[in-house]
Amino acid sequence: MTGVPEGRFLSGSTMGHVLRMTLSGTVGITFLFVVDAANLFWISWLGETQLVAAIGFAFALQYFSISFAIGLMIATTALVSRAIGQGQRPEARHLASSSIVISALMLSIVAVVLVFNCYELVAMMGAVGETADLAVRYLLLTLPSLPIMAIGMMGSATLRAEGAAFHAMLVTMGPGIVAMIIDPIFIVTLNMGLDGAALAFWLSRISMAIIALKFVITKHDLIARPSLGHIKKTAKPFSVIAGPTILTQLATPFGSYLLTMVISGFGDSAVAAWAVVNRLTVLAFGGIFSLSGAVGGILGQNFGASKFDRLNSTYRDALIFCIIYPTGIWVVLLILSDFIAQSFRLDMEGAEILRAFTHVGAAAFTFTGMMFVANAAFNNLGRPIYSTILNWVREGLVSLPLAMWFAALYGAPGVIYSQAVVAFMIGVLATIWGLVFVLKKPNQLTQVQARTTIS
Repeated sequence: MTGVPEGRFLSGSTMGHVLRMTLSGTVGITFLFVVDAANLFWISWLGETQLVAAIGFAFALQYFSISFAIGLMIATTALVSRAIGQGQRPEARHLASSSIVISALMLSIVAVVLVFNCYELVAMMGAVGETADLAVRYLLLTLPSLPIMAIGMMGSATLRAEGAAFHAMLVTMGPGIVAMIIDPIFIVTLNMGLDGAALAFWLSRISMAIIALKFVITKHDLIARPSLGHIKKTAKPFSVIAGPTILTQLATPFGSYLLTMVISGFGDSAVAAWAVVNRLTVLAFGGIFSLSGAVGGILGQNFGASKFDRLNSTYRDALIFCIIYPTGIWVVLLILSDFIAQSFRLDMEGAEILRAFTHVGAAAFTFTGMMFVANAAFNNLGRPIYSTILNWVREGLVSLPLAMWFAALYGAPGVIYSQAVVAFMIGVLATIWGLVFVLKKPNQLTQVQARTTIS
């Protein structure tokens, strides 16, 4: 269309796009989780295992809300990037604003549901006594910030759909920097403990929303004034992608919730180490966790423009990234294993669990990454239900029985070993399935475009 700028991903090296979007996404998602990691780090310095364990239990529920939001982000990126690829920029602006409103409303509902059920959910994981009370208090203070988080995350998703990697990165990087500065002040200097951690959470999410709106509105003009008509118009294609995508994303926290139940049987020390492993996972492998969203925008634009040869090369390049990046991170974790255990003041039992992750669990993230690449292809090429099936087979059917078996054989570290085995099994399956799907003839892929296109 004359006068309409072409999508950034429709030309140039697909490997270059994969690297640029994924590496910037790595920084972005790392800082998204650094708020929680910083909270855990400074809480651990108070020297109370119960406080660390409480955050560990709380994270299992927070993970649900963040994963729900990531599902909404994927839907936002898919719709907006596809409209940009088709040269429909005005439509992309309305899709972006409507997606933000819909996501904020949905996360408000999630916050209410979790707030009214957090006592029961924490107890079901095995938290008891003061540890359970502390976990619930932390959740009640932080969960109401979810609608604010929605604005920031959907803004970041819109920027990724545009290809504005640097600005999307700053949306989550800025709040992370805020958290790193204020966490030690609130938690340690002012001796506010968990309450200080919760306050830092709020301030970081507010800053994320402000930064996102600034870039989306003033730098890229990618958001229109929300209207009820456009929100209704967007709701159907948004839900077609968001529904199964959210179910896909919720599989991981569901699996984490079940594994926390297994770990809790080994006591607060094991749960504290589990909390460190969970934070370390998202920080160390941010590139893998960002891969699905980063590749999604590239696939979405080229799918919208019917450039099917670039879909194939994008998928191939993402798989290459999955081999190189996790291997390098694994080596670093092997070297820093003892230092990390000492930094978080883990006892001997906790350090053993951490070593199980740095030595064995981390090695399997190549296969986890391959599953995320397949998810990106399914979500952005019209078959998000495939991702749902893949992830729930992994988390809902395979993870728990294998974790219980390995825990019986090897104790608490066995839970980590079981995760590595599951990652390998599902990663190989996902890679084969994804390759077959992407390599379909162009006319077969074209048939699924209509399902998620706004009429």
